[in-house]
Amino acid sequence: MKNANVWGRGGAGFPVGTKWSFLPKNTTQPIYLVVNADEGEPGTFKDRMIMEFNPHQLIEGILLAAYAIKSEHAFIYIRGELSLANTRIREAIKEAKEAGLFGSLMITAYTGAGAYICGEETALLNSLEGKKGFPRNKPPFPAIAGLYGCPTIVNNVQSLATVPWIVRNGAKAYTAIGTPKCTGTHLFGVSGHVAKPGIYEAPMGYPLKKLIYEDCGGMLGNRKLKAVIPGGSSVHILRGEDIDNVMLDLDSVKNAGSLLGTGAVIVMAEGTCIVRALFVLLRFYDHESCGQCTPCREGLGLLAGIVNRIEQGRAKMADLEELIRLVNAIEGNTICMLADAACWPTRSYLAKFREEFEAHIHKGACPFEGKFQIFNEL
Repeated sequence: MKNANVWGRGGAGFPVGTKWSFLPKNTTQPIYLVVNADEGEPGTFKDRMIMEFNPHQLIEGILLAAYAIKSEHAFIYIRGELSLANTRIREAIKEAKEAGLFGSLMITAYTGAGAYICGEETALLNSLEGKKGFPRNKPPFPAIAGLYGCPTIVNNVQSLATVPWIVRNGAKAYTAIGTPKCTGTHLFGVSGHVAKPGIYEAPMGYPLKKLIYEDCGGMLGNRKLKAVIPGGSSVHILRGEDIDNVMLDLDSVKNAGSLLGTGAVIVMAEGTCIVRALFVLLRFYDHESCGQCTPCREGLGLLAGIVNRIEQGRAKMADLEELIRLVNAIEGNTICMLADAACWPTRSYLAKFREEFEAHIHKGACPFEGKFQIFNEL
């Protein structure tokens, strides 16, 4: 896995083999493998598709990973709303066990209660232990003290689903795909105003513009491309004119001013109200905050309230500066990254589309007639 240079597909992009190597050597404690299948990032649905349509590829990846890290108990933490994925995974576990593939390994499927925060690995571990889904302070990291205080590896569904191919074909074959720094393929979940939304597997370094205009059939209704979120709702937004030379790999997207994240590409056509889009995202993050940290618990509601006033035409120009003041006070001051995931869109939407925020304030309402919405009422 190290030679294949597989980076995690859960959003953080941490190398999988390196994470496995962090486990303490010659430990007398049990080692746990935990599969993060609590896919809750808005716009992200790749792991759900793996579990629904090819659950045995995930099971095989779990068996190989557990063998590599010397684990005899693996847990699959599945988001509660993914009912079909829950059913398929449990059926696949039963079939693989009956086929005699498990040996001494035990695999337990656990259904979460639908809390977005439990996608954060330490909140997930607390939930597995029957506690509130509160993120933990790090260090210690899960590889040292994770589930039940024991060494634990937490991997994303797609990360583990890549393992069988690599074991079968070798690291050299895997690194021949993609870019030298960002190897392999990725499942890009494209949603929004495209003719053919869905999951597209492409090599890392694939052109974003080609994905939208060729693979996805172009813009819905032949409208002009206004904006793209390249990696799920928490990453920085890009204007339509910014994507000409953007390749879908970690470095290229970062150089363009955003992050690859989960590879969830959300496409917005001309006529979409950016202020409305930001409000709906902030309302989501405010609702999903676990409330453990004051900046997140109190600050995200304030952010959502200001953007709501702007969208409704009840704000003043000073509110734009207040947004930035709040973002600066919240970002980087919480235990986990949920608050940052709300701050990054706020900062980037305002930077990239400030004229639209100002138009709402000056005109006293949304300047778009017959808004072509992507984010509707939840």
